Amino acid sequence: MTRAGRVGGSSPGNGLARGGRDFGVDPLKLVRLRAHHPEAVAEAAARRPRRPLIAHEAGRLLIVAADHPARGALAVGERPFAMADRADLLGRLCLALSRPGVDGVLAAADILDDLLLLGALDGKVVLGSMNRGGLAGASFELDDRFTGHRPADLRRLRFDAGKLLLRIDYDDPGSLRTMESAARAVDEMAELRLPVFVEPFLCRRDPASGTLRSDLGAEAVTTSIAIASGLGGSSAYTWLKVPVTDHPDDMARVMATSTLPAVLLGGDVGDDQDAAYEKWRHALQLPTVQGLVVGRSLLYPADGDVAAAVDSAASLL
Repeated sequence: MTRAGRVGGSSPGNGLARGGRDFGVDPLKLVRLRAHHPEAVAEAAARRPRRPLIAHEAGRLLIVAADHPARGALAVGERPFAMADRADLLGRLCLALSRPGVDGVLAAADILDDLLLLGALDGKVVLGSMNRGGLAGASFELDDRFTGHRPADLRRLRFDAGKLLLRIDYDDPGSLRTMESAARAVDEMAELRLPVFVEPFLCRRDPASGTLRSDLGAEAVTTSIAIASGLGGSSAYTWLKVPVTDHPDDMARVMATSTLPAVLLGGDVGDDQDAAYEKWRHALQLPTVQGLVVGRSLLYPADGDVAAAVDSAASLL
């Protein structure tokens, strides 16, 4: 432990590159600090050096996403519990955050608290994940209640923005409850002058398996953007977090739906990382697209090289 409220052992940028606990986070030190000094989280948040959301006029954002575990979504590819090793995940995040061109992180409270204690959020953009109640695979998945950060929490912790997920299935009443809750969250964030990133999808359940699937067709993504842009009493602090459509050539007309600033989400890119990068590169040329928010494909790349995956994504910006 290097000082009160910070866990030592290795710095985020000390050349750690691959796999497992080789990333250098000591969970025992974190547990001891949490058990004996829970106030250390608030202290670390209070002294954290901050930066503007957009660093300069032509700046683009690269945010690493790690809010999946709070929704019970732990799988990466064929590994159903890849994100369940917290020390490993934190190490990967620290490494990603140390790379040039990475602006910040999106995560739920438990992960952001750990990163605060590790000193990994200094000078970074921090996005708190707000609604995580729609657990992956649950019958109530689309009744996605706000079980994560509240707007007041984001302000208290001096975080820089929030993110909410808005999945809509026209056949599921839970979508309406989520939509109403999302609108009120947009209102609260605007009152606090805090940006909120809204991630909209139109979804449907497979009639045979019951699996929820997002529609990435141009018409569905266009409709979801129109709905998300109109949430709440003010859009002044609203950003969009949108997927690349099934056919990347459709993105220009899809993104013409709104003048709100937008970032692209990474999603599950599978084994063809190069194809995903090419889709992102194309969409990043559009005027409303201001950056990337990418998670598992950077933290758990197929070849295991986190630094190389992050650097490749940063080169697109």
